[in-house]
This record gives sequence, C-alpha cells and structure tokens, in this order.
Amino acid sequence: RPSIKSSMNHPSSKTSIIYNHPSIIHPSSINNPSIQNNLPETLRKVMARLTYSVATNGSRPTLYQIAIPDFNAGAMENWGLITYRETALLYDDAFASNSNKERIATVIAHELAHMWFGNLVTLRWWNDLWLNEGFASYVEFLGADKAEPEWNVKDLIVLNDVHRVFAVDALASSHPLSSLEDDIQKPAQISELFDAISYSKGASVLRMLSDFLTEPVFTKGLQSYLREFAFDNTVYTDLWSHLQAMGFPVVTIDTASGSVSQKHFLLDPDSIVTAPSPYKMKQNQIAPTNNDMKVTGASDWVLANLDVVGYYRVNYDAANWEKLLTALSIDHESIPKINRAQLVDDAFNLARAKIILTVQALKTTLYLKNEREYMPWKSALDNLDFFFLMFDRSEVYGAIQEYLRNQVTPLFQHYKELTSNWTNVPDGHMDQYNQVNAISLACKTGLKECQDLVQSWFKEWMDTDKNPIHPNLRSTVYCNAIAAGGVKEWDFAWEKFNTSTIAIEADKLRAAMACTTTPWLLNRYLEYTLDPGRIRKQDATSTIVYIAQNVDGQSLAWYFIKSNWNYIFTQYGGGSFSFANLINGVTKRFSTDSELKQLNQFKEENAEVGFGSATLAVDQSIERTQANIKWIKENKDRNVTWASTKPVS
Repeated sequence: RPSIKSSMNHPSSKTSIIYNHPSIIHPSSINNPSIQNNLPETLRKVMARLTYSVATNGSRPTLYQIAIPDFNAGAMENWGLITYRETALLYDDAFASNSNKERIATVIAHELAHMWFGNLVTLRWWNDLWLNEGFASYVEFLGADKAEPEWNVKDLIVLNDVHRVFAVDALASSHPLSSLEDDIQKPAQISELFDAISYSKGASVLRMLSDFLTEPVFTKGLQSYLREFAFDNTVYTDLWSHLQAMGFPVVTIDTASGSVSQKHFLLDPDSIVTAPSPYKMKQNQIAPTNNDMKVTGASDWVLANLDVVGYYRVNYDAANWEKLLTALSIDHESIPKINRAQLVDDAFNLARAKIILTVQALKTTLYLKNEREYMPWKSALDNLDFFFLMFDRSEVYGAIQEYLRNQVTPLFQHYKELTSNWTNVPDGHMDQYNQVNAISLACKTGLKECQDLVQSWFKEWMDTDKNPIHPNLRSTVYCNAIAAGGVKEWDFAWEKFNTSTIAIEADKLRAAMACTTTPWLLNRYLEYTLDPGRIRKQDATSTIVYIAQNVDGQSLAWYFIKSNWNYIFTQYGGGSFSFANLINGVTKRFSTDSELKQLNQFKEENAEVGFGSATLAVDQSIERTQANIKWIKENKDRNVTWASTKPVS
C-alpha cells in the first residue's frame, strides 16, 4: 500500500492535494491554476461525462498526488494516491516548454482515467492489459482537451498513437490486443505487454469505435460496462469479442473500377505470420455516401479515412495518387491537415512494404515548401527520420540533406518573420511545436543561419550565465549547440545538469549531452549511466538510447550494451519497462548484414542470462533489421538519384 509522510498540514476540505520535494522552491505547479490546481477537477468532469452515475456513488475522498524525484515509471495510479515523476506533474514557467505542459496534462488525465479503468473495474488477468491502458490512453486526450481546448490536443492522437503503433503492428512479431491467458504467465511476459500495442493500439481502436458508434452511444456503452463490473474483474469479451487478431489492414481503392479491397499490412511482405490473419482479401464497391471518404468529382481525386479515425492504411490506384499529389502542390488546404499528415505517413509506409515505389512517397514531401501546419510537417519528419537512420552513414546522405534543407528553409524563414527575428513566441500551441520543427530540421540539414543562431544563444548563456533561450526551444538548441561545440560546451551542460533543481530542465540537458560528436565524451557519458551518483537509475536506459540516436554514438552504445548486458540486466532488472525501449532504441539504425549477424549473436550469447521484458523487442529488432537491409538494397540508388535532381513543387 503506497503511503507518504509529510510535516505539513492541509485543509480537510481539499479534494485534490499535490506534494513535492521541499528542494523545489517555486514550482508553478502550485501557483498556476490553469494546469495544476484546476486540472484534476476539470478531468474529473470529463470522466463524469463518460461514467456519470457509476464512479463512486456521488462522493469522492481526497485525491493525493505526489511528485517523486526517483521514480522509474512515469506515473502510477494508486487509488487515492497517484505517484508521478517530477517531470510528469510539476513545471515552472521559466523552464517548461509547451510540450512539457501538454505532457503533464495528458499524464494527469491518463492517471485519473485509471480511477475507473483499472481501479473501479479491473482486468481479470494481464493478457487483457489494454482494458486498462488503452482506455486511459484514449481518455487522456479527452481530458487534456477539456482542460486546454485551444490546444486541439485531440488531433494529436493521430501522430502520437495511431502512427506510432502502426510501425510496431506492421511487424510479423506483433501481438494481439488481447492474448490468451495461458500465454502470459511469467513476470517478463507481463512486462512485455506494457508496449505500444496495449497503449496506442488500444486507444486507436477505441477512437475508431467511438466514431463509428457516435460518442453518445459509445459513452452509454462505457457507462453500462462500468456499472456492471464495478469493483469486479473483466475480460476483453465483456467489452468486445473480436480482439485476438494481431496487425491491421491496408485498404486499396481503385477509383477507375470503384472496387475496394483489404489485406493484412506488413512492413516486410516476405514475413512469415504464424497466426491466421483476419484480413483476407475482400472486395466491395465505393459507396458515394460513405462518411469516411471525400470524393471531389468524377474526374478528380478520392480521399479515404477522413480524420484518420479508422485503424487501417489506405492505398490508391496510381492515377488517384497523382491527383492527390497535384492537389497538394496546387492547393494543399483542399485536403484536411490531418489527412495531409496521413497521406505522407501512408505513402512512406506503403513504400517500405513495397506496395508503392519509394519515389512516390518522397513526392509527398515536395509540397512542404508551402506547408505551415504542424501535423503534416511532424508526419513528414517522423518518416524522413527513417531515411536519416538508413542513410546518415552513407554517401547518399549528402543529396538527401541538401534536398531537405531546401524544403525547410521557407518554414525557417516563416518563423523568423512571425517571431520578429526570434524575439517573440508564436501564439498557437501547434505553431509553437512547428517552430521547433523548423529550427531542428534546418540545423540538422546544415542551414548555416540556423546553426549560427543556436550557437550564439548557447554562447550568450555560457558568457553571462543568464539563459536567453525560450523553454520551447531549449531541447533543440542545447542539442545542436553541443553537437557543434566541444568539451567546453559539454562540461558547461554537465555542470548545469548537476545543479538544476528543476527536473524538466535537467532532462533537457541530459538528452542534449548525448548530441556531442566527440567519441571519448560519448564513451565517458555511457560509463556515467552505470553510476547512480551521476545518472539516476530511472534515467540510465533512456540516456543510452539518446546516445544511440546520435550517428556518432550508435556503434558506441551498441558495443556498450553488448559488453555490459549481464551487469545491466542484473542491476536494472529484467522486469523493467524500459528494457524493450533500450533494445529498440539502440538497434533502430541497424541496416547491414554485419549488424544483423551481431544482433543474432547477441541473442544467442545471452540466451541463458535472458532479456526479460525485452524478449519480444529482440525478435522485433531482428525482423526490423532484416527489413531494413532489404529496403536499402532495393532503394539506395533510386533515392540518391531522385534527391539529386532537386525537384521543385
């Protein structure tokens, strides 16, 4: 049973009380009513809208929420006492970005949702974990949207959950939302289920169901479910009886014939799937009244899965793809922004699955010179990140870097003008996000004006000890400045990291120090991760992943993991939720026969030690590496040829 000890008295009339360590002197989490004081009450109203007469018979005890300095999980929904990492509950306006504030809002909403989905109604066994986490992950967007409606957070579920889980669920080694009870018996098997499938696929499927049924009908169904099983255990069949199938379909629309078909979507079409697929080839005709589809005219384009409420990808005949590309080029706003993001994401993943040509996917980025919205740019960057991972160690990278620098320069100049030469902050929540995109990609692709800008800001901080960098921009500025600098910049960041009492700021610095291009600094930093006096245990695995994301640190991090696996596994525990993230993060760039051989050897040599919660992640990494090797062999030459032609929109 969780408990806390405090020397402070509090009013007994309070329904929600927040505790933090006394070393945090002026947290805005206490002083700012828009996020911390009113948010729990606002979120309870959202939950009440879904479960109104069911939750607690009309009365609530005091809800305690506490920020803990050393806490491995992001947060934990103990009934009546919710525990958080400091970065998930507390913020200070002087240090917190809009991304930090949004995360706090969604994490609190997620944990409050567990008061109903997890505490009031509890899964019978871990094979149905998604009944807890899928609901909470869906409701977190509703709660945050209720608290800050001008943020339009509900739209971000497409980027943060739907697109995220597609990347995992398109592997043959994926798993269903609900597994068989007999298949989940060991602690490591339970830990493996705390993954994108349970969280993000669960949320995505519930969002699709809500849209299909309409929200009022969906809400009544939830009310009935919660009433019937209050203070009881449930299995997935109590809610929905068709969830023991892995994966998702790709729906193909032929606008010439009007036919619609679907099949199981796999990133590697040569994968062997041992479980039977529910996505058999089916054909129907396009229905002119289909609410999921936009048809602009007999001779114009067709767009399906409007607002991406369906859990599937969409492919079209070649002629319709060309019409959609023309629409993006001539009048991109004729296509909703969420669907512009969808077109980019679908195209790149269809290309990875060899359903369309990679060049076709790259063409969806041509119009980006004219795009100013966050969601399409974020979708493009997430997918182009795959190109960076595959090619940033090869001769192809130069041509791709030059092309993307040309594409992002107008966005960079747009925000320079919008912010009066970087002196103001954009008004909109999404605009603030996209400003970060503009600076990050401009610096990453070598735009000198951007590189000079971030270095000048960081130097001013070092010279005056007064930080001129807006919290929204600190992560990308710190990273790029440290990458361009040397030992002096790294040591300055290390000193600031060690003296910071604000966890959000310390996290930004911890990630940025992994951006250095100096190998001995990266090796020293890797060694620091095994010293809890320097890097907290809760942050060790994510720090190693940050280093692996750096092209100069990837091989160093992999060697470090191989050499220290026995120690890491023993000290940090095979049941740790972060172990799967560690394996996936360190092997994400693997794309050579040599790396595949090393990965298989690593699996074989450590079979006796084991991998705990990373067991499935090791298999997925092998499968992903095999797919990457095939993809590079088939696409390397044509990609450099296309990028070198410097096409214009």
